[in-house]
Amino acid sequence: MERAYLVKLNWLSCLPPPPPPHLLSLTISPHSPTPSLLRSSFSAPRSLSTKRSSAIQALMDASVSSSPKDLPVGLDAKTEEEYASLSSLLQEFTSIPNIDKAWTFKSNTGIGSQAMFSISQANLLANKRRKYALSANISKGSGNSVNFQWSPFPVEMTGVSTVVPSPSGSKLLVVRNPENESPTRFEIWNQGHVEKEFNIPQSVHGSVYCDGWFEGISWNSNETLLAYVAEEASTSKPTFNDSGYKKGGSADKDCGSWKGQGEWEEDWGETYAGKRQPALFLIDINSGQVQPVKGISKSLSVGQVVWAPSTQGLHQYLVFVGWSSNPRKLGIKYCYNRPCALYAVRAPVCASEANDLEIKESPNEDSPVLNLTQSRSSAFFPSFSPDGRFLVFLSGRSSVDSGAHSATDSLHRIDWPVNGQLSSLKIIDVIPIVQSAEDGCFPGLYCSNFIPNPWLSDGCTMIVSSTWGSSEVILSVNVLSGDVSRISPTDSNFSWNLLTLDGDSIIAVFSSPVDVPQIRYGYLVDKEIKNAAWDWSDVSSPIFGCSAKVNSLLSSRQFTILKIPVKDVSECLTKGASKPFEAIFVSRQSKKNDVCDPLIVVLHGGPHSVSLSGFAKSYAFLSSLGYSLLIVNYRGSLGFGEEALQSLPGKVGSQDVKDVITAIDHVIDTGVASPSKIAVIGGSHGGFLTTHLIGQAPDKFVAAAARNPVCNLVSMVGITDIPDWCYVETYGVEGKTKFTEAPSAEDLALFHSKSPISHISKVKTPTIFVLGAQDLRVPLSNGLQYARALKEKGVEVKILVFPNDVHAIERPQSDHEGFLNIAVWFNKYCK
Repeated sequence: MERAYLVKLNWLSCLPPPPPPHLLSLTISPHSPTPSLLRSSFSAPRSLSTKRSSAIQALMDASVSSSPKDLPVGLDAKTEEEYASLSSLLQEFTSIPNIDKAWTFKSNTGIGSQAMFSISQANLLANKRRKYALSANISKGSGNSVNFQWSPFPVEMTGVSTVVPSPSGSKLLVVRNPENESPTRFEIWNQGHVEKEFNIPQSVHGSVYCDGWFEGISWNSNETLLAYVAEEASTSKPTFNDSGYKKGGSADKDCGSWKGQGEWEEDWGETYAGKRQPALFLIDINSGQVQPVKGISKSLSVGQVVWAPSTQGLHQYLVFVGWSSNPRKLGIKYCYNRPCALYAVRAPVCASEANDLEIKESPNEDSPVLNLTQSRSSAFFPSFSPDGRFLVFLSGRSSVDSGAHSATDSLHRIDWPVNGQLSSLKIIDVIPIVQSAEDGCFPGLYCSNFIPNPWLSDGCTMIVSSTWGSSEVILSVNVLSGDVSRISPTDSNFSWNLLTLDGDSIIAVFSSPVDVPQIRYGYLVDKEIKNAAWDWSDVSSPIFGCSAKVNSLLSSRQFTILKIPVKDVSECLTKGASKPFEAIFVSRQSKKNDVCDPLIVVLHGGPHSVSLSGFAKSYAFLSSLGYSLLIVNYRGSLGFGEEALQSLPGKVGSQDVKDVITAIDHVIDTGVASPSKIAVIGGSHGGFLTTHLIGQAPDKFVAAAARNPVCNLVSMVGITDIPDWCYVETYGVEGKTKFTEAPSAEDLALFHSKSPISHISKVKTPTIFVLGAQDLRVPLSNGLQYARALKEKGVEVKILVFPNDVHAIERPQSDHEGFLNIAVWFNKYCK
């Protein structure tokens, strides 16, 4: 059946004056993309010129092309224009690159040094992150001046999973993981070409782990062997044919049989779906011989391997982190509360005639695997001092013992025995857990990783990045004395991230919510003075270039870190939990017409994570559209001491909600925000808070955005990869012992009372949901159920579901489309 459309034509000025305007009826056949003109109350005269007919036809085509039929669902012509404009601007923000890693090497000339930066950038069309490397020569002039001479162009690293330079910098390992059942490829490069290339089939092991948690690739001291973590070889599956089960199976695929699934194997949850057990391997880079390290229990998942110092005539050891899968594997991504320990195992190597180490053919099963940290419930990120005297590691003991998925870290040291006797090693505490810090003092260690070589030349000072309140800072830590110094500028609210060391100097990146990242070079003013000051020089860099438009928009913004006093301080609160929490406030440098911009409240997930005062492209984009941002680090966030953090478990949905409302009221009362136009956005636990807020304070918000939100703990507890989280955050530390896979009616009743869905009857705020269909942490059904319930009661809702995204929703196309829709949604209700 044909459809009729009415289109009003505006005549071109170049045409002869027409009769009075009339309506033309267009009929569009479903079988033809071109509409035909039918006679109606007006018919074009027969004498109409061909030129004029063409003009009319062009007008009709333009009208039809912009009709609602050709627009995406939910868009009108005006909104489409807004989409196009905002999408273009968002792309200018998201195209700003990131520096992922950096290394420095001694210069071939012996003068100065060389740096290599591994960089990534969103590639929207490929829906991946483009990876490339850029190098620079570093030279120092008079007066501690420094100069970076950059190579003319970066080099793209297509298909590269990770790169690891050797200790001397003379070799570079390049790992290329397969995307299917093809082999993993190892390449050994020197300065001019590929020296060796090895293809390691799936029958030996699967992909090398490059995720930053299980990841571990370590060169031995003479650079002939590599220890690394990869997926163990796949187990054999049962084979079937048309007669049923086939005895003996078959290694080859053939059209007359098929492989069954076999027994289900549990993985480590979110982002590890389908990945096999991480196991330890050695490869000889001369021969390409690969051997699994024997003797490690199958119940241990291994990661973060490093070579222990080599001692002449003694066994060579590998030190690694092991996570037990007993009684089961729970989600480990973002979760530092999984018990783990440092282990040592003899490497299956022997000395060759040239005194180089080679892999033994004989198995290593008779060598015991030693637990080096039995007295600690958590130990990870092992690092040996350059002289091999110390083994230093981080511990998440507070997280493991309390059940909170992340908490305050502690740092420990083991004096490594020169005689190779590893029994009864003493663990020395270097940085203990800080319960509550005085104002301006060190709040505790919150360190997400170590760089590959974090040591200064004195052999006992480490340089690390850590969270300090709402900022990331750079610390120096003396592992003998335990002295901790903040060496990034103390008068800066910017966030500083350590990239690498250049001898006893530091290469770092600093940024703010309104300043794109920049490289800084730090050096000690006088090495001979104890607690000497560090000086920081600007480094001109081509890496973080952004458009003039982005620069102009950001230059009109400013930020400050606010101290928000806690309301209703009760006697039962600890000292740390009674202290003010923080919020980052981003706004115009001067009010427009003396009127406050609309406010977006930004809430981090976790809840035990933190929003840092660094550059975040998506939120910088929202700010540039004329919004103020209130980025709240409610009590329970990292960076403020253990007492403040542990005050939240058992009080989610109440204490954190009150803190956010207190922060909003604070900026309203001080006159920097208006109560009339407030939106809220959060993901994961931030989405939990977002949906709680629009239920508990239904008149406070005009719009909301929730990304993979926790909305209903009752339905989540049975299908999430971290069911223990539901218990700990609901009950408090008691939830760690109450956790069961079979929740009681009492448990479910409490889960419901703590969930946003218990307040849904009061919600009236238009809300957009951005959901990842592959999310194992907060499965898709949680957000969908809440969104459908809102629709049911007549609240305006928009739902975006990305079929291939996990919890973070960070694939470039998904991230772009998600924040584009959020921006349009907020503009609709706030502007």
